[in-house]
Amino acid sequence: MKKLTKHTKKLLVQFAEYSVAGGAYFWTAYVLILVLTPLIGLWWSNIIGNGIGVTINFILERYWVFKGSKKRHLTEVSFKYIIFTACNFLISYLILSGLRSVGIQLAIGQFISAGFFTVWNYFWYRFWVFKGKPQAKRIRHHA
Repeated sequence: MKKLTKHTKKLLVQFAEYSVAGGAYFWTAYVLILVLTPLIGLWWSNIIGNGIGVTINFILERYWVFKGSKKRHLTEVSFKYIIFTACNFLISYLILSGLRSVGIQLAIGQFISAGFFTVWNYFWYRFWVFKGKPQAKRIRHHA
């Protein structure tokens, strides 16, 4: 069996951290959406649940999972995160309402939606939202 490279190990650790941060987001949103939907409807419970979930998620992603993004200005990263999250709110609502319209219960739909967002968000976060500043290449001068 081949030994994992340092880069591969780093990516696996990062994905594990991302999964923990995503879990914190998911379970916060999941519980709030399930509890609030009968009281205030799917639209508002989705906004509240995901709003609180993304706040927790942003803090964990920026300062723990994608540490390299700390080199970028907070305003730049926050702007990208807000734009991306707004799109995700809409996509989440469409997925959940679409699944409900075909008879899939909200509690199950949340897991289906989470499966989609686990992959979707990782790539967007890693390569756009929390992408670290490129490091300056060392120039070698040959005498």
